[in-house]
Amino acid sequence: MDQQKIGKFIASCRKEKHLTQAALAEQLGITDRAVSKWETGKNMPDVSIMLELCEVLEININELLSGERLSMKDYQKMAEENLIRLQEQEEINNKKLLHLEIVIGLISTVFYLLTMFALAGDKIAEGKKHIPLDEMEGWKIGVSIISTIIFMTSIFYCVRLEHDTGYYECPHCKKVYVPTMKAVFLAPHIGFSRKMRCPYCDQKGYHKKVLFTDHKAN
Repeated sequence: MDQQKIGKFIASCRKEKHLTQAALAEQLGITDRAVSKWETGKNMPDVSIMLELCEVLEININELLSGERLSMKDYQKMAEENLIRLQEQEEINNKKLLHLEIVIGLISTVFYLLTMFALAGDKIAEGKKHIPLDEMEGWKIGVSIISTIIFMTSIFYCVRLEHDTGYYECPHCKKVYVPTMKAVFLAPHIGFSRKMRCPYCDQKGYHKKVLFTDHKAN
């Protein structure tokens, strides 16, 4: 997609409606900085806000993604091209989010293990496998609790990223869907495959993560 062209089109439509960037941002519940980034081609409007943006500017999604007004003759052709572009963009964004999950997960795990090892280093050197709380200094207990909270928060955020990214595919019926956050969080997993029950065929199995699908998810 030509972000520069789309940005100029958004700016043009906004001005036709006699709206400032701040006024448009207020209607959409975002910052005028976000609108500015759209219009300069630095960012694209999020998919979740595109419909509302189009309503305000009185254009349709295909015109927004094409960066120009469309005649009926060109509408079908551009609709198909824009759908392909959206699919490609969705897959790219999902890959970035999964990569971010891996990075956050690794960093938080390494940080937590190193912190715990450092706190218990002197006791481990003495050959003690288990260290009672009453043998730890007060500040060490505090650091241990804070580190644990940070680690658990990071893991929860990682699971949230995985849940919000793409879909899961049932190994039995091949249907794709978005499970509940609880189902993802509690499910045993191998990599990005999680053992869950399919809402379609009701069979349990390791459902693999798919970043994009041609089928509509439920």
